[in-house]
Amino acid sequence: MSDRQRYLGAPHSGSGSLALAGAYEEPRLLIQDYAYEAASREEGIDILRVFLYVVHYRWLLATLVAVGLVSALAVTMMMTPRYKATAQLEVLMPSAKVFQDIEVTAESGDMRAYLTAREKLQSRSLAQRVVFALGLSEREDFLFPKASFSPLNLLSRAFGIKVGGGRLSDYTPEERAGMAVGRLLANLKVDLLSNTSLLSITYSDQQPKYAYEIANQVAQSYIDQRVDQASDTSSQARKFIQEQVILVKARLQKSEEELVDYAKKEGITITGDENSLIAANLKEINKALAEAIQESLDYGRLVQQIDNGQGASLEQVLKSEGLAKLREKSAELNAEYQQKLTLFKPGFPEMQQLRSQVSEINKQLDLGIKAITDSIRLKHQETLAKVADLKAKLAEMETEQAAYQDKNIQYTILKREVDSNRSQYDSLIAKLNEIDVGSELKNQSAAVADLAAMPHSPYSPRIALNLAIGLVLSMALGAAIIYILELLNNTFANPEQVEKELGLPILGILPAIDDRDFSQAVSDPKSGLSESYRSLRTSLQFSGEQGAPRVLLVTSSEPSEGKSTTVYKLAEDFANLGAKVLVIDADLRKPSVHRVFRVDNGIGLSNVLTSTINKSDLPKLIKQPKPNLSVITAGMIPPNPADLLSSTRMGLLLQKLTKTYDIVLIDAPPIIGLSDAPILSRLAEATLIVVSFNQVTRKAARTALKRLRAAGANVVGAAFTKFAVGKLDYNYSYKYLNYNYYSYGDDTPKIEDKTREGAAPEHAKAWTFASLSRRLRGNLRHLGDRIKSAT
Repeated sequence: MSDRQRYLGAPHSGSGSLALAGAYEEPRLLIQDYAYEAASREEGIDILRVFLYVVHYRWLLATLVAVGLVSALAVTMMMTPRYKATAQLEVLMPSAKVFQDIEVTAESGDMRAYLTAREKLQSRSLAQRVVFALGLSEREDFLFPKASFSPLNLLSRAFGIKVGGGRLSDYTPEERAGMAVGRLLANLKVDLLSNTSLLSITYSDQQPKYAYEIANQVAQSYIDQRVDQASDTSSQARKFIQEQVILVKARLQKSEEELVDYAKKEGITITGDENSLIAANLKEINKALAEAIQESLDYGRLVQQIDNGQGASLEQVLKSEGLAKLREKSAELNAEYQQKLTLFKPGFPEMQQLRSQVSEINKQLDLGIKAITDSIRLKHQETLAKVADLKAKLAEMETEQAAYQDKNIQYTILKREVDSNRSQYDSLIAKLNEIDVGSELKNQSAAVADLAAMPHSPYSPRIALNLAIGLVLSMALGAAIIYILELLNNTFANPEQVEKELGLPILGILPAIDDRDFSQAVSDPKSGLSESYRSLRTSLQFSGEQGAPRVLLVTSSEPSEGKSTTVYKLAEDFANLGAKVLVIDADLRKPSVHRVFRVDNGIGLSNVLTSTINKSDLPKLIKQPKPNLSVITAGMIPPNPADLLSSTRMGLLLQKLTKTYDIVLIDAPPIIGLSDAPILSRLAEATLIVVSFNQVTRKAARTALKRLRAAGANVVGAAFTKFAVGKLDYNYSYKYLNYNYYSYGDDTPKIEDKTREGAAPEHAKAWTFASLSRRLRGNLRHLGDRIKSAT
């Protein structure tokens, strides 16, 4: 047979014992390269995957959207309709302004004037005029409107029942006026239209007539208020200012006469700037004294530096060109002397001549420095004398100033009175001229640009907007809930997650089968589950350069992920190809192969590893439940499974069995918490890890894979088991895994269900109360598992 003739694993030679190297260096078979390129991680937002999430959670989103729309509709019905009307008022700025020199100059509009007009339109005084003009304080429907938002509005709309309200007799006129003003200001809005001189006056109310009347009345009342203010002020101000001008003019003439008479009597002479000569001289002497003192201090510091022997470092010395040339000449002679000192002795005539030249130049330098320092000392003495003279003159002038101040007190009093009277007189004349010119110009301050129209439909509530807000909020809430659910679900939901998280290729995707149909699907070669296992077998056949691995270890991260079923189906499928297959149950802690294959577990692997088997029992070691398929069960459960599996005997046993069988499948214990699977992975040619759908956490799977690779295992890939496929699930790409797809006919023969006695071969799919209860319990259990795994 062709499958028997090809290599299923690497060739072996000899049967001698293999040397141990380290604690876990067991005999290993030659491992071929079964590496797959890890799936590349996607970056950015996957629009299609977002859509698939929406499809997956469609019922949740549909429920939230329905609740949101119904809530938005209910909120809309509970809101009281409101109407608004808008009038436009143009603020007119004066086109000319009169100055004191009767010059007329054009001036642009002032933004502050527009803002002032806006604030006046929203002032309480203007609101009182509007309330009085329209009699709003006597209108019960205006003072006691319906609630803006209340569940009672539903009754009002449905049955016409009046909601809320009050009675005018319960409040005094003053209280009603205050209530009307407060309600008017609360619903009034005034805005300045950009790049215009127009003010938009908007009023909103539950009744359209009030919105219309009040918007127009506010504009008209503002104009009336400005007219009243202007007319009342101009006549009264003109009369008052004329009387004040006469009085202030008389006081000014009298105060000027008294000032002149007192100056003549006391002989007070005033300079051009109305200060006395003594004060002017004092100012100049003080200025000269301050300069002299500063100069004396500057020279004093220089003299102190000279006395400290630092005269050569003075700025005047360093800036002297003559001294600089002497220093340069001295440096040149010293350099020449030092250069010739290497050739001649100090007593040589030429050397003596150089020393005398240097000495002469140094003397000249000292004389130059002394001349500069002597001049600084002389300057210091001169400044001291100047300071003394100025102080004496200042004392003399201060004496004269004191005498002058006694006379100037009364003069200052009279002068201040003259200035005060003159300032009042000039101000009153300017105001009188401004009132006269302003009354003649008669400029209008504001005008109505557009009257408000009667509103026919409410602007609030807007059902379309509320429904849109309800839809957006419900969708946002749904997105948040889906995000939280996906965060809580840290298990594997699809094969791509396995490839991304573990970096392993998916060799087979095995669909989930209902517990009631599982035994039938396993025994039916035409079921979707059987076809998926055959696909896994095919992937293993092409996993290496020389075909399927000779020794394949099948393990999982946690218990109950379907590894024993995977071993069973792989063994059966490889045996159907004609290959000699051996299944070894290496789970010495909780064996299950004997139950799957329905064979005796009296003698098994543990008996061989502990040498507790008799020669007469050797034929009972290997069971053959099916053609080309043999099984070695676990045997009696030992107290030290890890020690037995890591022994040399286990390696020698595998080496011997690979010479007899084409494929050896090892059913290993789970990886997490046990060392059995990593030990066995070193003895196997390849390892297949089983990952279950929405069961094992991603962290547990990564930790298990890390342990296998740390032990040196050759993990060829993963089998994704219990994969739930729905027709409209976001796993729609795997709908072909639905086991009904592979039903070739209604008359497909079914084998007897041996694993579950008494179970019906088929089950009705009707929506009964019992089925709904089972589904609900399953969903709640699944949600609890996700929360538990997340925490």
